[in-house]
Amino acid sequence: MFPVDPSASLSLEIGFGGGEHLAALAKARPDTAFIGAEPFINGIVSLLRHIDEQNLRNIRIWPDDVRLILDDLPESSFTSVYVMFPDPWPKTRHAKRRIFSPSMLDKLALCLKPGGSLRFASDHPVAKSWLLAEVLRNSAFSWTAQSAKDWRLRPSNWPQSRYMMKGEHEGRASSWFDFKRN
Repeated sequence: MFPVDPSASLSLEIGFGGGEHLAALAKARPDTAFIGAEPFINGIVSLLRHIDEQNLRNIRIWPDDVRLILDDLPESSFTSVYVMFPDPWPKTRHAKRRIFSPSMLDKLALCLKPGGSLRFASDHPVAKSWLLAEVLRNSAFSWTAQSAKDWRLRPSNWPQSRYMMKGEHEGRASSWFDFKRN
């Protein structure tokens, strides 16, 4: 499937949007294989453009909702999972559409290797609180933050995306969350 060592790291980005974050990760880590899951054609086309322009060979695309394949993925297959700025679905009646449900987190925990990373970011106040609370409730994950700066400042190894820069320009404060799989 990938022209990289089969024992190499495998990472997943859920909802890669325009693909800037995923492409930057793939370029910086050529020995890591990446799967990007995105149901929207505009995002897929944008990522394909990045792949072509940067000659990236370590990305594969799942062109649909990641929840359709999680049950079929081998346990402990990923070293990291990224969910960058998911749709906040801020209204209570839309809560079932949010990406981090208890069952979704359980599936992600099974797919992550012990010690693997679940990384997510948000600039929406309701989404930040809700996402953080959902992951903290799941005993499979431990939050790595030691101080407020660990979640208030973008880690230098987390590439920027167009959406991220737009949010900063509009004055939205982002938060960066890094959890380890127990």
